[in-house]
Amino acid sequence: MILPVEIKVNVDGDVQEALAALGEPRGGTRKRLIWFAEDRDGVADGRLPLLDGGVIVRLRSGDTPDELTVKLRPCTGEQLVGPFTCPFEEESFEYRIEEDLAGSRRTLAASATGTHPQAALLDAVAPGADTAAPLGVRQREFLRGCAPEVRIDGLVALGPIASTKGEDVPLDDVEADLERWAVGGLDFLEVSIRVKPKEDEEPDAFAERVARKQRKLESAVRDRGVLLSGNPESKTRRVLTALVPARP
Repeated sequence: MILPVEIKVNVDGDVQEALAALGEPRGGTRKRLIWFAEDRDGVADGRLPLLDGGVIVRLRSGDTPDELTVKLRPCTGEQLVGPFTCPFEEESFEYRIEEDLAGSRRTLAASATGTHPQAALLDAVAPGADTAAPLGVRQREFLRGCAPEVRIDGLVALGPIASTKGEDVPLDDVEADLERWAVGGLDFLEVSIRVKPKEDEEPDAFAERVARKQRKLESAVRDRGVLLSGNPESKTRRVLTALVPARP
C-alpha cells in the first residue's frame, strides 16, 4: 500500500510578513482553538508522557464542527493491527495513515479523528475536567490495539492555541495550506501540501513525484522572500514544551 505524504515547511521570521508574501487562500480561512491532552501527573512533574511515547491527543473547536484526534506519530507498521492496518471512514469518524515529510525527516503517522457538534468539546477542556471523556469507541479501540501501554485516564488539557488555517494558497504550480499557531510568546507558521498516490502509480514513481513536490514547495516559499526554519522539532512539540516547562 502506497501512503499519502504530507509535506511540511516551517517558516522563520515575522509571521505576518510571511503571510503577506505567500498570498491569499482560495479555499477560505478557518479559525479554531486547539488543546492537547496530556497525562495529568506527568504535567505536574513537568513531563509530556504521551508526546514522548508517540501519542498525540488533540481537540479543536471553532468555526467548523469540533474535532478530537488521536494520533500515533511516529509509529511503525507493526503497531497497526486489526482494522487499523488500512484507512477507513465511518459516520463522524475517519481513520487515516500517511507519512509526514519535513526536510529530511520522514515519519509514519496514524490518526483516528471523531467529529462533534460545534462547541461540544469545550466542557472537556475546562479546568478539572477529564479531557479523555469524549474519546469515542473507535478511538479507544485504536489505542488499546495499537498503543496498549498508553494511559488515557485522567488527562488534562493544555492550551488553548489560536490556530488560523488558510487553504489552497497558490504557490507557483502547487496549492498549499498555511497554518498559523499562536500561544504565549510563540507565533509560527507551517506551509504544507498533501500528495496522494495516483491509480496504478508505482512506488518509485510516487517517491520521485513527492521529492519533486517538496523541492517545488520549498523553492516557491523561498522565492517569495520567506525564510525556511532550520528547527527540526514539530510545531506540536514546540508548543507543548513551552506550555509545560521542565521542572528542575
